[in-house]
Amino acid sequence: MNKSAFSDKNLENDSLLRYSPDAIAQYYNRRPWLAIWRGLKIITYFGIFIIQLILDKWFNLEEKNKLKRAEQIRKILTKLGPTFIKVGQALSTRPDLIRRDFLEELIKLQDQLPPFDNDLAFSIIEKELDLKIEDAYREISPKPVAAASLGQVYRGFLHTGEEVAIKVQRPNLMPVITLDLYLMRWASHWISPFLPLNLGHDLALIVDEFGTKLFEEIDYLNEGRNAEKFAANFRDDEEVKVPAIYWRYTSKNVLTLEWINGYKLNDLDTIKAAGLNTDDIIRVGVTSGLKQLLEHGFFHADPHPGNLFAMPDGRMAYIDFGMMDQLSEEAKETIASSVVQLINRDYEALARDFVKLGFLTPETDIMPIVPALEKVFGNAIDQSVGDFNFKTITDDFSELMYEYPFRVPAKFALIIRSLVTQEGLALSLNRDFRIVEVSFPYVSRRLLTEESPAMRKRLLEVLFKDGKFQWERLENMIAIARSDHRFNLLPTAGLGLQFLVSEEGEYLRRQLLNALIEDDRLHTEEVKRLWTLFQPELQPQKLWDVAFKAISQLSNELVTSR
Repeated sequence: MNKSAFSDKNLENDSLLRYSPDAIAQYYNRRPWLAIWRGLKIITYFGIFIIQLILDKWFNLEEKNKLKRAEQIRKILTKLGPTFIKVGQALSTRPDLIRRDFLEELIKLQDQLPPFDNDLAFSIIEKELDLKIEDAYREISPKPVAAASLGQVYRGFLHTGEEVAIKVQRPNLMPVITLDLYLMRWASHWISPFLPLNLGHDLALIVDEFGTKLFEEIDYLNEGRNAEKFAANFRDDEEVKVPAIYWRYTSKNVLTLEWINGYKLNDLDTIKAAGLNTDDIIRVGVTSGLKQLLEHGFFHADPHPGNLFAMPDGRMAYIDFGMMDQLSEEAKETIASSVVQLINRDYEALARDFVKLGFLTPETDIMPIVPALEKVFGNAIDQSVGDFNFKTITDDFSELMYEYPFRVPAKFALIIRSLVTQEGLALSLNRDFRIVEVSFPYVSRRLLTEESPAMRKRLLEVLFKDGKFQWERLENMIAIARSDHRFNLLPTAGLGLQFLVSEEGEYLRRQLLNALIEDDRLHTEEVKRLWTLFQPELQPQKLWDVAFKAISQLSNELVTSR
């Protein structure tokens, strides 16, 4: 049987294995009363709430009723179920968008939702694992320690002694999720012209992307595989922790994984009481997020505070790997280069990167768009790099997307959501923090130190414009990269020298020689400025280490070539 097929039996047994908008639409088109009833319920809930807000304003009751309204919106989202809870979770990470009283209530949606019946949960565990509870676990908490949109979590111990978290999925999720996705897709055709970011014809694709990810999220076997892949990507990173999966006690609807002892990222008082530095936590969170996007290409698309923990030893722990996505190598490289184009204010190159990423179609004439990009991004970073934030960009960019043929590719909707959420987390720990204070140095360091041919090509595209070497860009990249304490200039220079003397570096050698004497003059001033950047690093021991490493590597290459 086709796994995408949708029938009454599929719906009742929650056995639809893969998101299929056509199959879902076919099912509900034959049952319009279900969609009408659900739609009326949603409109009624929000309609009454909006009327109450208006009345509060008319009768000057806003201050008096603000806590009541905040609790009310949380309860509305909870009553409407997992789809709307997911929306509330995303909003709960945006202190710059949501007023404080609402924010404090929405945060409760992360893991303080009403649990479902305990006996039912235990019966699901026994059925899924084909084991009695006491045979699977030496000990299990009598009640869930957390309840989220799709399931609830128990704390326990295996008979072998490991402390574990046991996730049990809520029963009968499929009917609610599929109906909401059906209504969202139907509504996308009507509301797209009125959305702030003008998502246009791609809005249905974004709903489909969300639907695909939601279906993946309710498959705990898929989540376990995602967790292990994520752990493998960060196996050499001492600042990131990923819980182990216990496969013997895991199924499609039950997941047993290592228990994480840590502090939720929005629990600022506890984090400070534990003696942890919030700026260090932010740096680890942003850097690990950038590694996901630009190095591994496999990223966590739902990094709300309920899914990230600061550990007592300073590490960042990730949990809940249901909503993940993968980027192509070309997309990773283009994102990295577009950040550098932004740093260098090369808006024509930035527009070309937007074409490569799918925000503009290949046939789009980018020249009229370049001045508009300069206005939007120039305003955001003119005062200083630290003044840049995603809220500033999205506010200005929304108008630009009405005037020019921009679109948001479905995959990048998840990336934008992930980045916005991470910035919101950072702001909850430090309201003065700007994500680019970490991301710009990271991207510059990655471009300067990456040894892959594709990334070297991107670096050359940045450093050469119209056939001319951009001295100021190299200085800018080095200066920004050096603000990252992990950046070591001499080894980076060593990598550059190795590339220069290789066969692959022949083109760059010619271009650098031309750059030194272009415009009929020796560019001694530019070389002097670069030299001043290197001087602090010119310590005898460092020089010897770099030289020894370069000679050793060259010797190995010569032996290999023979």
